[in-house]
Amino acid sequence: MVFSILADVLIIFLIALIVGMIFNRFKVPAIVAFILTGIIVGPYGLGIIQGQEQVESLAEIGIILLLFTIGLEFSFKNLWKIRLIAVLGGAIQIGLSFIFFCSVSLALGIPTAESIVLGFLFALSSTAIVLKLLHQRDEIDSPHGSIVLGILIFQDLMAIPMMMAIPFLASLSMFDPTPLLSTDSLINLVIKDIVLILVIIVSAKWIIPRLLNEIAKSRNQEMFLIFVILVCFGVAWLVSIMGISLAIGALLAGLLISESEYSHQAVSIILPFRDIFTSFFFISVGMLVDVQFLIANIWIVVFLIIGVILVKALFATAAPLAIGYPLRTSVMAGLSLAQVGEFSFIIAQSAAVVGILTKDIYQLFLIVALITMAATPLVISIGNPLTGRLCRVRSLSRFVEGSCGTIEDEDVSRKLKDHMVIIGYGVTGKNLSKAAVHGGIPFNIIELNPDLVNEARRQGAPVIFGDAIYEAVLEHAAIRNARIAVVAINDPIATRKIVSNCRHLNPGLTIVVRTRYVSEVESLHAAGADQVIAQEFETSIEIFTVVLNKFFIPQDRIGTFIEEIRADGYRMLRTPASSPGTLPDLVNSIPNMTISALTVGPHSPLARVSLGEFNLRKQYNLLVLAVRRGDTVIASISGETRLEAGDIAIVYTTPEDLAKNGWVFVNATAGSIRETGLRRI
Repeated sequence: MVFSILADVLIIFLIALIVGMIFNRFKVPAIVAFILTGIIVGPYGLGIIQGQEQVESLAEIGIILLLFTIGLEFSFKNLWKIRLIAVLGGAIQIGLSFIFFCSVSLALGIPTAESIVLGFLFALSSTAIVLKLLHQRDEIDSPHGSIVLGILIFQDLMAIPMMMAIPFLASLSMFDPTPLLSTDSLINLVIKDIVLILVIIVSAKWIIPRLLNEIAKSRNQEMFLIFVILVCFGVAWLVSIMGISLAIGALLAGLLISESEYSHQAVSIILPFRDIFTSFFFISVGMLVDVQFLIANIWIVVFLIIGVILVKALFATAAPLAIGYPLRTSVMAGLSLAQVGEFSFIIAQSAAVVGILTKDIYQLFLIVALITMAATPLVISIGNPLTGRLCRVRSLSRFVEGSCGTIEDEDVSRKLKDHMVIIGYGVTGKNLSKAAVHGGIPFNIIELNPDLVNEARRQGAPVIFGDAIYEAVLEHAAIRNARIAVVAINDPIATRKIVSNCRHLNPGLTIVVRTRYVSEVESLHAAGADQVIAQEFETSIEIFTVVLNKFFIPQDRIGTFIEEIRADGYRMLRTPASSPGTLPDLVNSIPNMTISALTVGPHSPLARVSLGEFNLRKQYNLLVLAVRRGDTVIASISGETRLEAGDIAIVYTTPEDLAKNGWVFVNATAGSIRETGLRRI
């Protein structure tokens, strides 16, 4: 028996690995690969796996761990930060989708309970697939990425009552209204829910944090892991006794720990187990897919797939539009949410077990859900060309014009000349606008996030609400009369389009772009940017500047190196280069003393003169400890030691004498130098 299960697991992992590697080349999500693996090994495929019950048992563990980690990662604080788009946008999207799919099902003669479940299933989208794709496209921090994240969080939250509604819908489908209407049953249900809520609140506030703190003090990872798993399965089991599913119990267990300081550690140790067991869940789902049913109903399936993607994309687009987001951002968000989600599989499986979903409807759902998930990368990729076409349609132009600007800003924008246009009011945009106010520089801001627009207006900043990829919005900001434009947004595709349009509208404009990765520098220069500042390498420059200073590399050489890196588009940091060795730290700290590295200039009075002749120590209180000449370090310093132009001298002195007398290393006349590398001894 044990060897049979082990053999099945090995076969499943082997096929999943092969299918996954093939699908990864085509950017198809791993979830789809797992479902296809189930189809291949299942009874409707090659029939390799016979012990489907064992796979379903492992799948049940996967569901519990999946919902547990979702609960762990959920934060009411983060939800509050994006409450407008999460709650209002999510409610609009789920409400419209549910009403449509439920109504269509009822119109087709499907029973009420089954129609409600179908409304649930097609209202949800895939958190795992969408967020992974947005991360890969570097769009998670873009405006549409923030909208998608908010709506997905709300969907995950709404999946809880959907799953809890399955037992009630099951009794409704059996025409047994007693459990729903009985006074005793209703009172018992309310009491159970109140007790459950109180236990969760007390545990989350006082009990679980203290226990976690005691376990963490032991610094025993094994004990911490055991306790986290105990909370997960223990709470799930206790909640199941009250008639609630294990999956919801696991989600509540995650919420118990989510607000504690140990939630991130709990997530990190659970993730490997979750990924393994969750894969069994999707494989078990794939084993239920009947390929013969797909072939026999191919045209119905094709029609449903197209219909589901179009309808879900339409309603998901309507949600941010209703809140006030521009057309392009709304369409990009809508396309990202146009698939069926992993929670839908859990709800569908529960509904099928209790008899709400018929076999044929369940098969149709599995096939449609699988293909919509597989098509997600393709659907998201058509976002930019699609929005470009939509915005050229005159009947839709009012959506674009409505986000081009505000009436109160219009006169000001027209009068601006030789000003700065700031595109994006994030951290960079805010700091830049403050600097502009301080320096008396006229400027205009373009932002498409309504919350940031309102914030800018409250602070008295001139802001235009609109999407800067459209020339009409740029012209409203008087881009033709501007001296400089700064693009500081998190959408790489939109950034290139904005740069191109700015250059087209104003060939003499200076365009400065902030980007996240150095890989985007060349494409932005090609689009027309004058200067591209890559966060990734500017951070590394700051770090290596500190490091080089600690190794007493002269400031002039550090500055030259930085200039060469920036002038060469960061290529120096992307290609290996042989670099000379560095000087070690020479002494430990002494109060009021410093060790500095100074370069002997070509016009220095020290060049080609011995230290004894110049009397450097007595006359200037500068003690040379060592000299670096090319790759050679001269450590034995005496009065006969001669310095040459280009030598790096390690000098030991006070900060005051360094500032007063350091000029002798640079010029033949008194001047000032900048200290490079300071270590107190």
